[in-house]
Amino acid sequence: MLILLIFSFLEPGIYGGVEWNFYHHNYGRILGWADGEFEDFDIIYTIIFLRSVRLASITVLISLLICYPAALWISSLNPKLRNFFIFLITLPFFASLVVRLFAWMIILKPSGVLNQVLISLHIINEPILMLFTEGAVIVGMVYVLIPFMFLPLYASIEKIDPMLIEASKDLGANKFITFYKITLPLSIPGIIGGSILVFIPSLGNFIVPDLLGGAKVMMIGNLIEQSFLMGRNWPFGSALSMMVMATVVIFLLFYVRSVSKYENATEAIK
Repeated sequence: MLILLIFSFLEPGIYGGVEWNFYHHNYGRILGWADGEFEDFDIIYTIIFLRSVRLASITVLISLLICYPAALWISSLNPKLRNFFIFLITLPFFASLVVRLFAWMIILKPSGVLNQVLISLHIINEPILMLFTEGAVIVGMVYVLIPFMFLPLYASIEKIDPMLIEASKDLGANKFITFYKITLPLSIPGIIGGSILVFIPSLGNFIVPDLLGGAKVMMIGNLIEQSFLMGRNWPFGSALSMMVMATVVIFLLFYVRSVSKYENATEAIK
């Protein structure tokens, strides 16, 4: 991180590498500002960064909506079934990420399985474009990162004392009130932890946008990759990396503060 921070304030070399001169315009370029002047308000890099934040946030939301009910249901099963379903959820980790994404490319392409099923069911009349879209990127990131949302949620929900649920029912609370008053508040650390574990890798992801987004969905991870490898502009790539790290640090601080508040509130109740 220190090397990236230093490089981000150095001048890019003409033929790649760095010139050991102080140069703050790498950060200005991200905001469309270079050499003290606006470059026709060219904020393309800011747009790419905001797009990355948006897609990462959508990935977190979809993962949470899928995993929370699943974690609730699995936690209510007997231990053998719990272990079986947890194994199924973690099973994709045993296969190559690239192979799994290529499988999604086969599913989402115009002549792929999904389009053929929709046509056979007369839902659509002709293949629709699914591959190389933001939707495909979101599907890919949710698929890749969903275990990182599920495991913290499951661990948090499983730790809830069943006696609290029983006490709520004995006091006349229905399932909705019990969930809203007991289960949801006590599972907040898992929600926040899972959200962080999904948001951070999805923000800097470049493999999924490369394969499922093609050249049409550029994210900050792709931009960093191109800056270092293709453009050989290490200072600008370092500045982009530092911006991503700063965003990650902000979310981590939010996580620590939220968990601390939760623990303090729990201690106060006790």
